[in-house]
Amino acid sequence: MKQHKWQADHNAQHGFTLLEIILVLAIIGLVVSTVSYNIIGTDPRDEVEQETRKLQVLVDMASDYAVLNQMQLGLRLDDEKVSYEFVHLDENQRWQPIQNQEIFTLRELPEYYSFELFLEDLPWQEDESLFDSTIFDEGLSVSEDSVEIGNEEDIEPPPPQILILSSGEITPFELQLIFEDPFSDDSPFFFSLQGQEVPPLVREGPTDL
Repeated sequence: MKQHKWQADHNAQHGFTLLEIILVLAIIGLVVSTVSYNIIGTDPRDEVEQETRKLQVLVDMASDYAVLNQMQLGLRLDDEKVSYEFVHLDENQRWQPIQNQEIFTLRELPEYYSFELFLEDLPWQEDESLFDSTIFDEGLSVSEDSVEIGNEEDIEPPPPQILILSSGEITPFELQLIFEDPFSDDSPFFFSLQGQEVPPLVREGPTDL
């Protein structure tokens, strides 16, 4: 009995209550939030660099994924929603989201971001025939039969602008991630990613506009 009582007293002295654990976790969370804010919250350039670096790593990972799984992948950019998504070419020659790979899912960038994509020295926004350019061969092109007219949710999305092939090759490109805060006196700036036929990509910036 004395041994059990000593063990009970020992546990009471060295154990932690649920309230104490919650309090410690709350303090840790507060510290992490404060550190994160101090690192990327005070300077938008740090945040944009982080977003650029993330996309750089994802493209490199997608290239390895394409080679290992012998799949044709692509990076689809939406300048209106300021988002990007990795897709793959299925057996029916249609571009589909990559299943069971959360890191390649749709990513919308934060407020005040925009894209500028250059393919073959032509700016994306000004090249109306971009999707019909020679970067798509017969096996990777999208026929007119796949274009449907109807509700927005029924319309098939366009093919990706950047191809990531099973051979390890990628579409040569330059992508600029631009940040411009209309409520700030700071000049807009961008970081760029450059791909030259095979990864890894080259990251540059920041560059003022």
